[in-house]
Amino acid sequence: MHKGFLVWAAVLGALAVTFGAFGAHKLKELVAPEAVTTFQTGVTYQFYHVFALLAVAILYNWMPGAQLTWAGRLFVIGTFLFSGSLYAIVLCKAAGVEFPRAIGAITPLGGLCFIIGWVLLLLAVLKWK
Repeated sequence: MHKGFLVWAAVLGALAVTFGAFGAHKLKELVAPEAVTTFQTGVTYQFYHVFALLAVAILYNWMPGAQLTWAGRLFVIGTFLFSGSLYAIVLCKAAGVEFPRAIGAITPLGGLCFIIGWVLLLLAVLKWK
């Protein structure tokens, strides 16, 4: 097992539940419905990649290596960039603060991290004997 990825999965999973509850209850009072949908997208992708991290951590027992390690790292980085930027955009709207346009540019970089992480996971599996 890769303990570091298990720890990240647990922390990000707990945060996803917390953010999901906030988005489902309090956030609806603060922003328009489309902003709540954007926030929920961040929560959803965060949860997907919590499960991906769990898979990477478990698979590490049988196929340790750089590809699997980087897949896990990119899932963590992607979560911060993709989901984190969506949270920041919506929370800026809730606070009535103009968000820097750079935040919006970070979201696709997080998505790219997710994609590369999945490709590296695939390559690690294909390389496994």
